[in-house]
Amino acid sequence: MSTDFYTYAYLREDRTPYYIGKGKGTRWKKPHSVPIPPKERVLFLKTNLTEEEAFKHEKYMISVFGRKDLGTGILWNFTDGGEGSSGYRHTSEAKQKMADKRRGGKRTSGSDILYDYHTPELQRKKGQKRWES
Repeated sequence: MSTDFYTYAYLREDRTPYYIGKGKGTRWKKPHSVPIPPKERVLFLKTNLTEEEAFKHEKYMISVFGRKDLGTGILWNFTDGGEGSSGYRHTSEAKQKMADKRRGGKRTSGSDILYDYHTPELQRKKGQKRWES
């Protein structure tokens, strides 16, 4: 059983967490639904965990700090944790579709809402500093 997993927290400037995650390798510095802070504001909570242990700890930490979207706490996590798709590999076709979207190419129906929400123009309009509050 592999013990390559860990849990981590992204910290605000005042050192309070705004995101709790579970990862393996360099997951902590890959794109998320929230901005990635400088390395000095990433706190590794537990290391050398099995994937199951990491999922349980992530879920526990999210329950301790609570979620802003539910009005229960300070985290910007959009789930209660404990789920994920470790090791998932996109098909070549799926990778091509994602690349086309990034380049402004063809979009599949229903994807415009998410795609448009993340455009630089809309993010500037929204101030994109919500994780600091």
